[in-house]
Amino acid sequence: MKNEPLIIKKRGEDGSMVITVRLKEDILASLDQLAADSNYSRNELINIILRHGIENIKIE
Repeated sequence: MKNEPLIIKKRGEDGSMVITVRLKEDILASLDQLAADSNYSRNELINIILRHGIENIKIE
């Protein structure tokens, strides 16, 4: 077996950034329920919901 180096990328190099957000407790509870019902992680759902909102928002 050849000793090949383990190559890892620094965090954030996958195009993701870590941020902090404040959410109302009821929104977080709803999000957690959606995550449990759909088998998506909270993070995956937040990204799906944000992407949908960004692509469908209309500013007047």
